[in-house]
Amino acid sequence: MLHFDVMATLAIATLILLLGQHIKRQVPVLHRYNLPSPVIGGLLAAIALLLCKSYTTVDITFDNGARTPLMIAFFTTLGFAASLKLLKIGGRFVFIFLAISIFAAILQNVVGASIATLLGLPPLLGVLCGSVTLTGGPATGLAFAPQFEQAGIVGAEAIAVAAAMCGIIMGGVMGGPIGTLLINRLVRQNQPLTSNHHNQSIINTALELLNHHSETALLKSIGMILLAMWMGSWVSAGFQALGITLPAYIGAMLVAATLRNLDDKTGHFKLSETTIENLGAVALSYFLVLSLMGLDLSKLATVALPLLILIAAQVLLIALLSVTLIFKFMGKDYEAAVTATGFYGFMMGTTANAMANMDAFVQRYSPAPRAYLVVPIVGAFFIDFANTILVQFCLAWLK
Repeated sequence: MLHFDVMATLAIATLILLLGQHIKRQVPVLHRYNLPSPVIGGLLAAIALLLCKSYTTVDITFDNGARTPLMIAFFTTLGFAASLKLLKIGGRFVFIFLAISIFAAILQNVVGASIATLLGLPPLLGVLCGSVTLTGGPATGLAFAPQFEQAGIVGAEAIAVAAAMCGIIMGGVMGGPIGTLLINRLVRQNQPLTSNHHNQSIINTALELLNHHSETALLKSIGMILLAMWMGSWVSAGFQALGITLPAYIGAMLVAATLRNLDDKTGHFKLSETTIENLGAVALSYFLVLSLMGLDLSKLATVALPLLILIAAQVLLIALLSVTLIFKFMGKDYEAAVTATGFYGFMMGTTANAMANMDAFVQRYSPAPRAYLVVPIVGAFFIDFANTILVQFCLAWLK
């Protein structure tokens, strides 16, 4: 047996991260569809370990003691991004968009559970391939995987990664056609392909909030993240004492959100959103790699076909919601079309998909400031809170 301790595991994870980044740069299709570098490198490592296990007698194991703290740190940074002030700045469109996104996440789980039942599979498998991994992305899928394993879904981690990867790919592939369909509709109606949002001061204020810096931004940001994680552990312990089972990161997310909104109100902490976001990206990268390095991919063999069927149904569902509800309630204009392609990106993949989808249309036609405010706020921040509550409800109800 070859065992690597925590420090060695993190060192190997760093090499895998760098490998994933290199491969993504060298293979254009991976960059085009926004496949995360940690997932690329981590899956290659998992494949290598699978081959090693199958064809040699060497048993390689890693010490993943840093995995849970990194996961909590990442979700804590999301909590710091949950600014109620930004919600107010975005106006009614942010609240409408958030409401539709929550409704879509509910439908993802209803459709997933229904199809899984029809296929003779546990309904929770459909939920795992629904809002958990599509709305939530690979990080949320891996965070919830242990609870799905306990509920009887064998190989939940491998299934979560596979579903998230399929969703990310489809989020990039289908976003363009959906936007093009809506743009062509506007052209036929002789509507201008420009933004009708003239209150630039709102956008400027939002950008200032998102990009605030201070001289000690890095040290202060690390300190605040650690403080939120420490205080959050007591909040999570309180929930557990009440008999409420929640993911380990929920307490830290709630504390972080409280500290962020307190800072918005008082300006006392002067938090740097950009620095916290960058720290969160680093924590997420290591968490994903550590999760994928030892993944048992052989467990996917029995669910490969059902997984494809479930993802295909979700592709159609989110496409339908994009061209109907999103386009209609976001204004039936150019901004609505850009918002719709962003919605498809993050409801099937990640916020990176959403931004890439919107960038393609903005670069071709004209800026869409409202879409660039609404989609990231909801897709990267607030939907995670709602999705966590929704997934917990499904786990409790469908066990």
